Amino acid sequence: MTDTEAFEWPDPADKAHAIEQAKRLRNQVAEGGLTFEAYLSPSLALWLLDKIEQGQFLDPSEAVFVILGEHEDLEPHADLRQELFKRTIQAAIDDPRPGISGEEMSAELDDMLNASLPEPATWEKRSRR
Repeated sequence: MTDTEAFEWPDPADKAHAIEQAKRLRNQVAEGGLTFEAYLSPSLALWLLDKIEQGQFLDPSEAVFVILGEHEDLEPHADLRQELFKRTIQAAIDDPRPGISGEEMSAELDDMLNASLPEPATWEKRSRR
């Protein structure tokens, strides 16, 4: 990719596929719901495992169900979402850990993209037999 080529995310083909799939599944979802696979970054996955160990959630799927429900409840309240966004930004500004430069971040991202990642763990639901 050259400096004049703008990287577009999500990829337009991926976005079009997602929209088409959402339209195609709508009737089936209205009847039976939706299941899907999700990847969590290591820090988010560890946060979730802590919540499960503390008994706040039974498993990752319950966490997704509860958290998405809470997000849906907040959707009509733009003022609350804006305040949460402001507080999130302020917490990042107030973070006492030293930041890194844009060049350092770019180098880290390049290293991450070029590194082979370990296989993520997979949560298995308990059989109900």
